[in-house]
Parts: sequence; structure tokens; C-alpha cells
Amino acid sequence: MSTRLESQEQLAADISVTGVGMTRFSNEDERSLLELLTVAADRALKDAAASSESIDSLHVGNAAAEAFNGQSGLSNALASQMGITDADTKRIENTSASGASAFLDAVDAIRAGSSETALIVGGEKMSAADTATSTEIISRITHDTEYAQGVTLPSFAGLAADRYLRTYDADREDLAQVNVKNHANAAQNPYAQFNKQVTVNDVLESPAVASPLRLYDCCPTSDGAAAAVITANGGSVQIAACESAVGTHAVADRSDPLMIESVRQAGKSAYTIADVMPSDLDVACIHDAFSILEWLEVEELGLAEYGEAWRLTVDGTTARNGEFPINPGGGLKARGHPLGATGISQIVELVWQLRGDAPNNRAVDGAELGLAINVAGFGNSSVCTILRGDFT
Repeated sequence: MSTRLESQEQLAADISVTGVGMTRFSNEDERSLLELLTVAADRALKDAAASSESIDSLHVGNAAAEAFNGQSGLSNALASQMGITDADTKRIENTSASGASAFLDAVDAIRAGSSETALIVGGEKMSAADTATSTEIISRITHDTEYAQGVTLPSFAGLAADRYLRTYDADREDLAQVNVKNHANAAQNPYAQFNKQVTVNDVLESPAVASPLRLYDCCPTSDGAAAAVITANGGSVQIAACESAVGTHAVADRSDPLMIESVRQAGKSAYTIADVMPSDLDVACIHDAFSILEWLEVEELGLAEYGEAWRLTVDGTTARNGEFPINPGGGLKARGHPLGATGISQIVELVWQLRGDAPNNRAVDGAELGLAINVAGFGNSSVCTILRGDFT
């Protein structure tokens, strides 16, 4: 183990999530971004039985408030709204991994001893912008060369899906099962954007986006916020690890378009810090902005051999009542994907699962160890978090 990882492991001891909260994700929430953030933060503080006066640092995850909402100074505005004073405040931007990056920033603040109790809030109000503006914002996540050529994130996902289905034994109906599973999970989640179940035929007959992917293979435009309170004083859900890694930005420069090195490296570091193996995990929240990403990330995290993740979907292993549930809250695909909120909403879901109090009695039986992976762009960077429930 490197000196850095040894230091991280020692400083991470006893950092816990003591409270979580979120708004329902939607594509037409009438509340402002600041109002959404405030609601999620209030719910997390209430869940933690904490007050705004107890917060030493505020970490706000947001990808594009200026572009979507014409708003800057988001962390200061939220601190004022919440009555938080004498605290360090900052906004963290890392495209679609902004939420988990803000969470990591808070963990690092506690590791460094500069904060004892941190509030992390992530959110986005994407519906405030028109379709052309939203498309331009998302398109800018790609490498400059790719953007100039008109290549988009859905294009990359479509190419990856086509390559995967041509390389391995999975077929198009198998890939559709990812969406069927995640919509079924979201149907039981009152915070999810989509509470409608879908069939394989629904997926295959939805409008084409980037062949072979169709509309139901892609996450929606979403509004919403999620929040968590973490502390160095211990709690029922321990942060066993929270690590990030950067990958090759330009997809064309990668040695294999089906491999996402940032996911692999962030997962490897997190396993080392937490001193666990992939087989030790009980539940996972995977960044399925596109259906194919669930399989690719599962394989990069060592949860399946390369070319084998599809089998876990088809045989029911990853269903909510399966041996290893993945995205029990619906994932990005069906819970929704407000860019800055997503990574924190994954933490919220894991905390609910590990405490056994997921809304609508949908907790996974006996879950004690959970993983979340939040990805920027198409693997530009990733943040991997492992949480451990305290059942001693």
C-alpha cells in the first residue's frame, strides 16, 4: 500500500454519515435551485438530529448553475439561506460527478482535521434551460476535439453498446433488461422521477437515440437535490472509503472503448482503503446514465468478469431481491439524473439500505456493505465510495 493510501486509511477511521435527505427528482419542479438545495439540506440535518450551527463546512455539488439558471455564488447563497455561519463554504464542479466530488471534498476536510461536521448538498435544475441550451451544456462535457466533430455522450454510449453486443454473447433484449430492472425499482421509490414500469418491448420500441440505444436506454433531464451530513464523531453508517481517479478524457485515445480506467482505478483504491473485496459487497449504486454503462462499470469494479456482467442482469442476480442488488432506487435511468445531485443521491440510497429504512419498505435484506460509483462524462473521472453499516 502506498504512503498516501496508508494515511487515507488511518484518517478515514470513524467518519460516518449521520443524516441524509433528498427531494423527489422531476423534470418540472417549480421550485428554484436554491429552494431545492435548502429542502434537501433541511431533511439531512433533521435526519442527523443536527442544527445549522453545528456545521463546520458546507460542500455544494453543482455542475452548471450559471448555464442552467444564471446563478453564481451558490454555496454562499445556500449558507445564508440555511443560517450557516462561521463555516467554510465551497462549490464543487465535476460535471456529472459533481455530487460525489463534493462528498469526497467533505471527507477530505474531515480527514485533514479542518472540519468535524460537514454538510454536503448537491443539486441541479436542468429544466430551467431550453432544449438547445441543455444539449449544448451536456455536449461541452466531451473533449474539445470530440465536441468539434459533433460527437456526443449518447454517441459514445451507442458505440460502446454496439461493440459490447458484437463482442460478447449478450443481445439487444438482454440490454433492455437493465432498464426493465431499474424502472421496476424506481416504481417503489417515492423520490424517483419515473414510477412507471417498462417491458423489454417498451424499451425496444422507444425512439432511437444512438443505435442500438433507444430513449429508454438513456437517463432523463432532471431537477432535484440530495444532501448528507458526515461527522468525525462516529455514527451508524461508516464511510469505509471514498476515492477518486481520473481517466483518459478523449474516448478515441483509450486503448479499449469498453474499458473505463477511472472507474477501475477509483474502485481499486476504495477496496484497498476499505480493506474489502468486490465479493464482500451487498448492494451497489452504479452510474447508469446509459444502460450499457451499468455493465461496463460492474466489470471495471471487479463485480463480474469482462463480458459477463450481462448475465447477472438476465439471471436476476442484480434485481432488488437478487443475490447482489444493483441500483435498488432506480439508478440514473429511472430515479433521474440532476447532475450535481446524482452522486449524493447514491449515498442517500446506500444509507437507507444499510440502515434498513429505505422508503416504501424496499430495503435489501441484511445489507451491510455498499458501493457507489459516480462518473464524470463518459469516464473522464470517477468517485467510488464504500459505506459500511454498523450492526455491532
